[in-house]
Amino acid sequence: MTVRPRDIVVVGASAGGVEALRAMAAQLPDDLPAAVLVALHMPAGGTSALPAILDRAGPLPAQVARHGEPLEHGRVYVAPPDHHLLVSDGAVALSHGPTENGHRPAINALFRSAAVARGAAVTGVLLSGMLDDGVAGLQALAGQGARVVVQDPRDALYPAMPEHALQVLSPDHVVAAAGIGEVLAKVTLELVEADSGPAPEALRWENEIASARRFGEGMSAVGRPSEFACPDCHGVLADIDNGLRYRCRVGHAWTAEALVAAQGDAVEHALWTGMRALEEKASLCRRLAALARERGSDQIAERYDVQARETLEAADVLRRQVVGRG
Repeated sequence: MTVRPRDIVVVGASAGGVEALRAMAAQLPDDLPAAVLVALHMPAGGTSALPAILDRAGPLPAQVARHGEPLEHGRVYVAPPDHHLLVSDGAVALSHGPTENGHRPAINALFRSAAVARGAAVTGVLLSGMLDDGVAGLQALAGQGARVVVQDPRDALYPAMPEHALQVLSPDHVVAAAGIGEVLAKVTLELVEADSGPAPEALRWENEIASARRFGEGMSAVGRPSEFACPDCHGVLADIDNGLRYRCRVGHAWTAEALVAAQGDAVEHALWTGMRALEEKASLCRRLAALARERGSDQIAERYDVQARETLEAADVLRRQVVGRG
């Protein structure tokens, strides 16, 4: 039996993740026999200071990942803004594939690519964050025999991501961020079977979408159309995981919880837009009422005054709805 080392570590974090990543990096051994790839949710524009932060925090050199560069042991590769960070044939791959839960880079995309490329030779680490980002990717890793490490929710600034992972998985380790370095020092010394067979077709299909090698074509084979629209492109979402995850025809992916949050944002935007339109209509009605009075048309002016009052009452109803959502 051919074996290989467990020498790929993939790390995902979101809100509160910088603090957790810094604590983890500070305790990594300087001779870690693995490459570490990090995806942190961040805005699309600008640059990221995370590589410099991690480079100063611990003994391992950290850098912005570059497409096509070979993975080296004892080095940290950080996803650049607006690009998925992926593992491909022992090298870094960057992609501008569809967003997942509205994010690029996406944690699920990194975890899934590592599961496809290296299977059991991977350790997945999920840190602080909101909603359930990264959990589907962590499940993919566990299904391929990879080790799973989750930050202790009590140690996370935003415990939702670790908590969701604990609800659906039995991680190999649940530790504070500062203790993850010690865990990785041991786990990366393990040897695993080199060839455990190809990853499941659905997993490879989703990885190809994140890699921008294909879009959502063929989704009918892995899911059925739902009644929901994609918040990014407004296309029909297909249910690809029994109501837990969805993808649209062009590839945008959403978990059910992230979809609820995105729909909530859309509702709030609609409420603010409606309130603005009502305020503008009331202002215009008052102006028309004043002009009518100047011309001596009191009956017409009163009609505009009534419209202004009714419109302001409707705007006040919307205002209470918006305030109540806060």
